[in-house]
Amino acid sequence: MSSSSTPTTFGVVGSGWRSEFFLRLARAAPDRLRATGVVTRTAERGREVGAAWGVPTHRTVQDLLAGGRPDFVVASVPWGQMPVTVRELVAAGAAVLAETPPAPDLEGLRSLWADVGASGRVQVAEQYLLMPGHAARLALVREGVIGDPTSVQVSSTHMYHAVSLIRGLLGVGTGEVVVDAREFRAPLVDPLSAAGWDTGARPEPRTTTLATLDFGDGRSGLYDFTDNQWWNPLRARRVVVRGSLGEIVDDAVTRLVDPTSAVTSHLSYRRRGIDMNLEGVDLDTVAFDGRVVYRNAWAGTRLSEDDVAVAQILADTGAWARGEGPEPYPLAQACQDHAVALAVAESARTRADVRVAREAWA
Repeated sequence: MSSSSTPTTFGVVGSGWRSEFFLRLARAAPDRLRATGVVTRTAERGREVGAAWGVPTHRTVQDLLAGGRPDFVVASVPWGQMPVTVRELVAAGAAVLAETPPAPDLEGLRSLWADVGASGRVQVAEQYLLMPGHAARLALVREGVIGDPTSVQVSSTHMYHAVSLIRGLLGVGTGEVVVDAREFRAPLVDPLSAAGWDTGARPEPRTTTLATLDFGDGRSGLYDFTDNQWWNPLRARRVVVRGSLGEIVDDAVTRLVDPTSAVTSHLSYRRRGIDMNLEGVDLDTVAFDGRVVYRNAWAGTRLSEDDVAVAQILADTGAWARGEGPEPYPLAQACQDHAVALAVAESARTRADVRVAREAWA
């Protein structure tokens, strides 16, 4: 994470609901994040965005950059438009943070990589490993608390996001992967969505996709996602990381502390604003065995944990663009995530194994 006191500045191309996530975070932390402008397709939409968020709007990338070049530009456009916008921004000399996925299909990923991969100017807004719980688990895995990680099970989010979690926690690169996936339909009440609560919801068929990911050398992943699992309060989130010396199951960490003693400890979350605590309402720290393994760099903003992760990737991208920090999530990693996710969908459709070959970005 960047510790720079320099505010991160960014422009945005696109004005849909995902674009507003970034503008909302800049409003929540104005001393650390600043949106310099938004590119919209029409002047009418520009007036709406300007009135809602108090930012200048433009019709072209050139106008956005001419108004004072930000650290980087967020490409937040529909899937099909994403490669076009990324190419345009790279050609204009901008550092880029592309929304997920960077291209809709495998040929699109290959073509985009061929055109801009060597530029080194493209990062991707894959935030899940920066969410507090996942970041704490990742810290313990990297410390070797459970030995060498050998398998990861994720039942939480979908496609490239889930693949990012599996690959990141497992510590695998961009080599070959063999995917075996199946889909199952079963009734489920779905009472909550992005549109809000549905008080008349009744059980209806919903699809669950299960997939095994074979990374070789005994390393594997299990993908488990049910339609609308992000929102549905009737489906829990589950993350399991198994290693040579123990395992992490959600917030429980079991490992050997001596040759005959298996011990379980728990990740402990300190949250502000509980009972008589008047510090605000957000997460403060995550601790393990009496020591802090994650500290919320955005405490005081009252951001949700997902927003904390997105704010952090914005700040980290700013530090990278200014030459003050490492790449937060390079294009090659995001291309691999989506290539594997596409293989999950293909395997589920064909009911056969799908091999993800070693691609150019590897």
